[in-house]
Amino acid sequence: MPGGGQPNLQQLLKQAQKMQEQLASAQEELAETEVKGSAGGGLVTATVTGSAELRSIEIDPKVVDPDDIETLQDLVVAAVRSATEEARKVQQEKMGPIAGGLGGMAGGLPGLGM
Repeated sequence: MPGGGQPNLQQLLKQAQKMQEQLASAQEELAETEVKGSAGGGLVTATVTGSAELRSIEIDPKVVDPDDIETLQDLVVAAVRSATEEARKVQQEKMGPIAGGLGGMAGGLPGLGM
């Protein structure tokens, strides 16, 4: 490397800035992306953003039984878990290539604790 083996600091800073811009763009996109998860054969559906913000819960009236609230609660939890897992997949698809491009720099940039 030129300069006695020292990396070009200016070039590293440009790369880090570009990756931070890509990261911010991907985070914006994730916040706007919605994914769904369901349980009970679709009786309960949860919608979350790609950044794992819960947006809505849909419950089919057929599953509402005042004498069995526990089953409904279990279905809601399962639907939210399913939607959250879908959100994680979307996050990995969007953020994985960016974080992978950082190589050894990922530990030194704020907000990339993936």
